[in-house]
Amino acid sequence: MSTSVEMRAAAAGGSPKGRKPGLSDRARAERRLGFWLAGPAFIIMLAVTAYPILLALWDSLFKYRLTAPDDREFVFLSNYATILTDEVFWRDLGVTLLITVVTVVIELVLGFALAMVMNSALKAVRGWLRTAILVPYGIITVVSAFAWFYAFDINSGYINHWFSWVPGISTDLNWFADFGTAITVIMASEIWKTTPFISLLLLAGLAQVPGELTEAAEVDGATWWQRFSRVIVPNMKAAIMVAVLFRALDAFRIFDNVYIMTRGAYGTETLSLLAYRTSITRLEIGMGSAVSVLLFLCVILICFVAIKLFKVDLTGARGGN
Repeated sequence: MSTSVEMRAAAAGGSPKGRKPGLSDRARAERRLGFWLAGPAFIIMLAVTAYPILLALWDSLFKYRLTAPDDREFVFLSNYATILTDEVFWRDLGVTLLITVVTVVIELVLGFALAMVMNSALKAVRGWLRTAILVPYGIITVVSAFAWFYAFDINSGYINHWFSWVPGISTDLNWFADFGTAITVIMASEIWKTTPFISLLLLAGLAQVPGELTEAAEVDGATWWQRFSRVIVPNMKAAIMVAVLFRALDAFRIFDNVYIMTRGAYGTETLSLLAYRTSITRLEIGMGSAVSVLLFLCVILICFVAIKLFKVDLTGARGGN
């Protein structure tokens, strides 16, 4: 029965059920070109990162402190069991996820708005506008974090004086002495710094949307929101996925802003800061390596979820001849 079905499907010019159509010559050529272009960079990146990752994985299996290097002891997964049963790890994971979700969502909305403004700006001012928007992203992260810290600091800051008329803000308000205000400043600094990056990626996606589609939708009487949600967004799905994925990975590994502003005090510690404090401050290489491995696994999970959520075909496969 199944053989006759396959024969009828083949005679009709279709493909048997469950069997994917073969790649066209053009698709194979594009895939081969992609391998040649990305292959060398991938090999170099793998050579540079593979050794530290494997070394961290190996060290995480030992009870190992630099203060007593001769007392190194193989404990297998004991470090992971200790970390996963410690409420500090889960608290830091929650703070990291909070920063990641809030900043990426706000940056996506603001980045879309900025990208559309840059895309529709007049050609005479387009270059100046893009340069002005991208200035925050060109600032070194540490410099940006210090600037925000000194702006909100109770001694040297000017925010309290400028906004003292706002209810709840006084000249003696210490923004970094409470979790709510401290995490707000940290996320605001991250949003200000990296929104231009996500807007640049979305701008590249907007440039790939065919103008004929939006014009046809406008002629058919579609509103601005209908053109945006049904024409623009579906046609730049890949760009949105790349922007969200890059920013989510970067935000999940946040370290500079938290370290400079609070040192992780008042419950603002993140996973990257926990790994730093364990490995560098306490010199517990085994435990710190285990935290780093768990952080790496979280990053891999974020990549997997993002690719599955957006359902974007990253291979560029096309059927036909």
